[in-house]
Amino acid sequence: MAPDASEGGAGRLALFTCLSAIVLAFAVAFATAIGDYRIGLGTVFLSITNELGLTGAKVAPIEQSVVWNLRLSRALVAALAGAGLAMCGAILQALLRNPLAEPFVLGVSAGASTGAVCVIVLGIGAGSLSLSLGAFAGAFAAFALVALLSNGATSGPNHTILAGVAASQLFNALTSYIVTTSGNAQQARDVMFWLLGSFGGVRWPDFQLLLGVVVVSLVICAWMARSLDAFTFGDEDAAALGVPVGRIRLILFGVTALLTATIVSMVGAIGFVGLVVPHAARYIVGPLHLRLLPACAVVGAVFMVIADIASRVIATQQTVPIGVVTALVGVPFFAIILYRARPQT
Repeated sequence: MAPDASEGGAGRLALFTCLSAIVLAFAVAFATAIGDYRIGLGTVFLSITNELGLTGAKVAPIEQSVVWNLRLSRALVAALAGAGLAMCGAILQALLRNPLAEPFVLGVSAGASTGAVCVIVLGIGAGSLSLSLGAFAGAFAAFALVALLSNGATSGPNHTILAGVAASQLFNALTSYIVTTSGNAQQARDVMFWLLGSFGGVRWPDFQLLLGVVVVSLVICAWMARSLDAFTFGDEDAAALGVPVGRIRLILFGVTALLTATIVSMVGAIGFVGLVVPHAARYIVGPLHLRLLPACAVVGAVFMVIADIASRVIATQQTVPIGVVTALVGVPFFAIILYRARPQT
């Protein structure tokens, strides 16, 4: 039996999952307490238990409302967004056999940005089409273009990456053209802030939708974990092991596109999470995807919640776009990973 499949490996994974869950719970609690209006952790706990009907403690109505209606939903959406992006990164790195693959390699982020800009700046679908729906439509337009250019996303990893690059360049150019020719400086500023990522507008309906998408995606990908393991050795080896390469690749590309599109449509484009977290998780639990995917979800959730906390405390009286924070943290972290993985001379 391979070491990664041993009972000791399962024990390490269980310990890691428990510790990560505890860290995540504390991170969500701190994220709920921190803001322009500081709230104690005890009050946060009582507010949540009150809403769940577990206690009837006396809490100021404004604090109860801020905790439950604003901050807790924001922290939980941040956790789910981090989990989803990290899972997508792990899946794409296996499918494309490229350690630099990440959730936006299929052009989904660029398409979502164009869809959002069409709603904000051009007013397309105004009144009937929300920002999230516009971004979602743009994301799937980009994915459809990539699938068309890469023969249903089944023509091999290099072809798919090139198709994603082409789609990203096209939709980024469209977004830039629309923004620069709009003539409205305030709209351009709003668009740029959204493009860099923000959790400021998310509420409980967003959490419920994203929770369903993340759970279903995790179940599907865990079910195909052995096929993902085979993909890391190449398409020919995977086919020799009985994996239906074209069908599995198309399904998993569709899952990652759905998950990325849902996240981007809610909170904008947030980079580096899907690139960095899978590499960090592999150091902890190994390369087998049945363990790697849950580990990525937990680490990604913790990373994103902490990044959201940092975005609110770095600058006084303002919130830094979350994409800026993930880049500031992700670049040096990724540099450390590259340094440790360098070939020894």
